[in-house]
Amino acid sequence: MKRTASAAWSGELHYGQGRLSTQSASLSQLPFAYASRFGEQPGSNPEELIAAALVNCFTMAVAALLDKETMTAESLHTRATVTLDRVDNGFAITALHLDLVADIPVGDPAAFGRIAEIARAECPVSRLLTIKPTLTARLASPDTRRTVSPPAPGRSDAVATP
Repeated sequence: MKRTASAAWSGELHYGQGRLSTQSASLSQLPFAYASRFGEQPGSNPEELIAAALVNCFTMAVAALLDKETMTAESLHTRATVTLDRVDNGFAITALHLDLVADIPVGDPAAFGRIAEIARAECPVSRLLTIKPTLTARLASPDTRRTVSPPAPGRSDAVATP
């Protein structure tokens, strides 16, 4: 199986702009620019796309492994955080973190932890990356079951609603 993406760029680095599209058209003419990567301009950037690929792959891997263990998740909410830092000769991705909240009504916490770690290590996107993601995985508490929403951007905890 092969998947493709393409990008077109016009102009110089700081003021030019690009468009990104994928074979599936899930991304079609998505704008990107220097300011969307290093500033606050709307548009995508490679780090956000890496986070999206990782969170998609990891979450599906957790679901598959739960199925194998006959554990059923009512919901899995995962956020991936990619850290881009300035280094000696430019920029580098220096950290990846996965934050998973799973609502599994009947499940063994130790088995869930093992499943999350296996998914982190073995999902194809994790295998591709030279920086291995760190992971926080927790089960939703019984009193917040069915009310756990995914962690908000910039937060590392789940938000429970009454």
